Amino acid sequence: MINKIVASIAEALKDVEDGSIVMIGGFGNVGQPRALIDGLIEQGARELIVVANNAGNGQIGLARLIALGRVRKVICSFPRSIGSVVFDQLYREGKIELELVPQGTLAERIRAAGAGVTAFYTPTAVGTKLAQGKEIREVNGKTCILEEALYGDLALVEAWKADRWGNLTYRKSGRNFNPVMATAAKTTVALAHYVMELGELDPESIVTPGIFVDRVVQGANDRVEDP
Repeated sequence: MINKIVASIAEALKDVEDGSIVMIGGFGNVGQPRALIDGLIEQGARELIVVANNAGNGQIGLARLIALGRVRKVICSFPRSIGSVVFDQLYREGKIELELVPQGTLAERIRAAGAGVTAFYTPTAVGTKLAQGKEIREVNGKTCILEEALYGDLALVEAWKADRWGNLTYRKSGRNFNPVMATAAKTTVALAHYVMELGELDPESIVTPGIFVDRVVQGANDRVEDP
């Protein structure tokens, strides 16, 4: 019997290794699986490479993981945003690395990994510092650069509903980066607000099929809303 529900976050994250590439869903704090990030902090893995839309806000969630010195490098689109004081300070001090990626390119690099596309050409960032060192080619009359797919060892995602097979639905803007990240990692752990019985999820509303999900933990993740 397939049952991907695990009893605790500690169990879901027990085998995360130092140096792992960790994809963290969310757009800022929206859709960010904060309880899983806190669990990763407790688990103790270090020298992590984090892939996220931004580099954390305030002193919680991803920002706290970075502040504790657990992250060696951040791959993101918005390292500076309202309340992103932790990353700013560490970067100025040379204590953390940054790979800056345009947001559309970031999403497509992750999506490509999940789709089995190893690289693609895009005109985005041509002529800028972000294109330095990358292959340049003319495609259909446009100058493009080659971008490689972005794979993760672990994806931490927030879902609205899940079942024991790992099928996931999302709610409104909580969808953001979570679905593409779920497909692009060796191991995907989902924090779901509600765990439903098999058959209770409308098949038409399932965004992430269970084949991409390895473990599901039920948790409120700071948002209290009706299902």
